[in-house]
Amino acid sequence: MSVLVYTENWDGKFKKLSFELVSYATRVAEMLNTSCIALSIGNVDDAELKKLGSYGAQKILSVNSDNLKVFDTQNYTEAIAQVAKNNDAKVVVISNNNVGKAVAPRLSVKLKAALAAGVNGLPLSTNPFTVRKRAFSGGAIAHVVLKTDVKIVTLPQNSVDVTETPVNAEVEKISISLPEPKTVVKDVQKQAGKLLLTDAEIVVSGGRGMKSPDNWGPLVELAELLGGATACSRPVSDEGWRPSEEHTGQTGKIIAPNLYIAVGISGATQHIAGVSGSKYIVAINNDKSAPIFEVAQYGIVGDAQKVLPKLVEAVREIKGK
Repeated sequence: MSVLVYTENWDGKFKKLSFELVSYATRVAEMLNTSCIALSIGNVDDAELKKLGSYGAQKILSVNSDNLKVFDTQNYTEAIAQVAKNNDAKVVVISNNNVGKAVAPRLSVKLKAALAAGVNGLPLSTNPFTVRKRAFSGGAIAHVVLKTDVKIVTLPQNSVDVTETPVNAEVEKISISLPEPKTVVKDVQKQAGKLLLTDAEIVVSGGRGMKSPDNWGPLVELAELLGGATACSRPVSDEGWRPSEEHTGQTGKIIAPNLYIAVGISGATQHIAGVSGSKYIVAINNDKSAPIFEVAQYGIVGDAQKVLPKLVEAVREIKGK
């Protein structure tokens, strides 16, 4: 028996997200009195693979196949399923990002495994296997019991702490027979020089309360000073004030940064659904009755055009810039 964790890499390098997943899987393995096995797909060198051992993975399986160079949902699902079966994995841990959302449901069917998506903590119990997740757009916590022999859980970014528990991990290169991928990539365009919204620990987001696209300068400056990314609500994106890739919410990007600063955002249910996983939410709004204050840990009632410059000035002073 084992706990298997699928760790994504980006151009051969692991990010904090992968270390979070391994940390979580290691602690679940401890609760089940078994071992944690990490699976890596793609071209990753041994030194990078060994990093997974710093977070408790006792064995690291590396698969590098021509038929896995392109992210093809069916082939990735088949690869993870084969590894899970060959290692008698009773729990499979995957990220709750776009890749996880594409793979986990297919894997659930293939392994006849119960799936709990968006889990935000360690199991409350292992017998029965019970996990917790946000429900009703973050307005409630659900306790989900997984009754199948094999269980699958997906974790949003920043939902667990990274915990170093170094072990002397064994790296094993394995091969898997897979068909030609059905997915064909014709063009790849990568954004350079800008922090990806889904990777950001701090996000500064604006809504219609910003009043005009010309007022975005202080918000962008605050994000840069804090080393964070910028985001926006759907109305702002729909109006063309900000690019669509910055849209967060139920119909946009689902994010879970450590700090989410909402400026001029009322806090509609659809928006909160995309950011409710944030560790801390700070709201700035001139309407003291705005729904955003119901989910924010800290709030400032005031005009964003007056509050933001003062906030930028305070951060500059603290950072000595």
